[in-house]
This record gives sequence, C-alpha cells and structure tokens, in this order.
Amino acid sequence: MASSIIVPISSLSLRSSPSYCLPIPPLKPFTVLHSSVSVPPISSSLILSVARAKPSDVETTFFESVNPEEDVVYDPPEVPEGFVAPPSFDEGPLESEDEIAAAYEELYGPAYSGVSVLGNDIYVMDSKMKKVGGFGSKARKEKARDGFDERVVQVRRVTKVVKGGKQLHFRAIVVVGDKKGQVGVGVGKAKEVISAVQKSAINARRNIVTVPMTKYLTFPHRSEGDYGAAKVMLRPASPGTGVIAGGAVRIVLEMAGVENALGKQLGSNNALNNARATVVAVMKMKQFRDVARERGIPMEELWK
Repeated sequence: MASSIIVPISSLSLRSSPSYCLPIPPLKPFTVLHSSVSVPPISSSLILSVARAKPSDVETTFFESVNPEEDVVYDPPEVPEGFVAPPSFDEGPLESEDEIAAAYEELYGPAYSGVSVLGNDIYVMDSKMKKVGGFGSKARKEKARDGFDERVVQVRRVTKVVKGGKQLHFRAIVVVGDKKGQVGVGVGKAKEVISAVQKSAINARRNIVTVPMTKYLTFPHRSEGDYGAAKVMLRPASPGTGVIAGGAVRIVLEMAGVENALGKQLGSNNALNNARATVVAVMKMKQFRDVARERGIPMEELWK
C-alpha cells in the first residue's frame, strides 16, 4: 500500500499556461491522501450543498410501494347506465341568421348591425343607460324612464372647511312625481351640478309617497304638517281654482298631480324643509273609504 503524505490543498495547482492561469480563491486547508493523480480545486458552494443534503428530506414512500419493473394495467371506470355521449361541435344544427344577429345584439348592442332583432332601439347601444361625454368629461347617465318627471327646486353651492382649505360642492333638491298621486322629495350633494341632480333624483325615488285625491283632483280634507321650523297648511279647493301656493309647496303639489288646492308656508322659508313638510301633511290625509273601513260603517254614515 502506498504511503500517504498529508499536504494542504492550497499547495496543489493545475498545470496550465501562465498566460491563461486564473487566480484561485484561498480555501480553508484540509488534508487529502497523496497520490499520483492531481486533485482539482473544490468550490465552497459544492461543499455546502453536499453538507446540507439529508436523506430524511427526500420523500420516498411512493417509490417503496411501487415496483418500477412491474407492468401497470390501465383500468378505466365503468360507464354508467343511460349515459349518452354529447354530440360533437360539428354535428349540431346550424344557427339561423336571426339567432346569430340576436347573439351579436346581446354582446355589442343593436347598433352593431343597425337592425334590432330583440326589439331594442337601434340608435343607442343600451336602451336602459346611455353614456354621453366628450374628451376629459365624466360619463353621464340618461334619465331613468320609469314614468316619473323630475323638477329641480333649488341648487346651492355649499362649502366644507377642512385642514387643507375649503371644498366646494353643490346641493340639489329635486322633486319627482308621475302626476297621478305619486311624489317624492330628495336631496344630493356632489362636486358637479349634474351629478348632484342625479343623486337627488335617486334619493327622491326612494322616498315616494301616495297623495290621496278626490275625483276633482283635490285633497279630501284639511291637513297641516311641519318639518323642523317649517310649517305648511293645505286646504282642498273647488274645481277650477288651481294650485294657489308658492315655493316648494307648489312644486310638490304639481308633481303629485293636484290641480285644485290651497297651500300656505308658515314659519321658515327653507325650500327643503317646506317640501318635506308638505309630504308630512300629505301623509296625514286619509280617504273617506279608508276611514269608513276602519270604523266598520258605510261611507254614507260619515256625514250623519
């Protein structure tokens, strides 16, 4: 057996041309057995990767239970009874031109082809909502077509003082009604007048009330309502009188469809409070048939 001589690895080197010799980083000396074969330098990353590897880190349970030399037989599941394979894409019936046009209309709107198959308006991309806006302007929505008319009572500029200065907004008061006994009052704020009107119109539609009226389009009886410091007095009127009222009271009555009535604002001149006071006074009214039903008597007995 050849005698072994312990030498440091830093003293070993490769035979190469001096012009192409690269400097070898110094490594920690360790001992190797001297032999006739020259040992190349070992990188530190290789030593660390070998030292960190552990047999317990590798999952081998699957390979222990499977014999790689054994032939595996493919056993697919059985087809259930009554199973019908789906037809191929090419085997189905061809779509008609109307079906294709209806599919395009659902995806791109009726203005894609210029002809509506589903009965929509061909001049708008969407019959429910139309976005109108130019360069640099926000998208605007078309008014909802639900049978309610809108009327702006008041638009004011309001200021909010914050840490960085003042923030300017617009507050709009809108009354909506179908002129058939349905009316609502709403308020909204936004940085633009149009957006404020849209918000207030949505808010008014959420607060719809029913106005009781007789066949002469007037109130069945007197009523009074107050909201905050505003007080409103409503009185029925004979046919041909018209709506004798002013301010927000007149707008609310006209949008409700009242044609003969007397109204008076008492107290505050605030348009929003007067409009809501009018709604409160209207909600206190009752029809004669409702009162007779509550009392359990016929309507003729009410005047005795």
